[in-house]
Amino acid sequence: MSRSKLGVSLFILSEANFFVILIIAYVYYHTIPAGGPSAASSLDPWRTGAFSICLFASSATLLLAERNLRRDRHRAHFCWLVITILLGAIFLVGQGNEYARLITGGVTWSRNLFGTTFFTLTGFHGLHVFGGLCALAIMATVALTAEMTDRRREAFAAVGMYWHFVDAVWVAIFAIVYLWAFV
Repeated sequence: MSRSKLGVSLFILSEANFFVILIIAYVYYHTIPAGGPSAASSLDPWRTGAFSICLFASSATLLLAERNLRRDRHRAHFCWLVITILLGAIFLVGQGNEYARLITGGVTWSRNLFGTTFFTLTGFHGLHVFGGLCALAIMATVALTAEMTDRRREAFAAVGMYWHFVDAVWVAIFAIVYLWAFV
């Protein structure tokens, strides 16, 4: 395993622990009755599901970018990277719109435990998506402007591992925060 993959693997392990703790906190506080807004009264899983599909699809487009890189199809590799970035950006814009809708509807991080745990969990995930988009944008720039050396291929693989992790975390968050509220 390359050093970049090892480093990202260790980082992902630490981040996985971080997200597990946030999810446990959300689940724990979700079971405590509290006044004010709740997931069931505030969230729209259909709307969030629509922009979540973009994030889920971005893992598929990243796989296509990775496949094209292995086959030395550099133009296709770059195009799939750009599509991945666009899909991730759509997700972030959707999350931002959701935040605006919730805040104008009186759901804030300081209103009650639902708001606190919801914004903490989804906000940290959004921050990770943003970081992943920055890394993907750097990789797209490298793919467009530089020769794809073995070291750059390893770096791309490490960024890909991170992006797939961020996507997998959202699967868990979406299921627990958005779907569990309506079961």
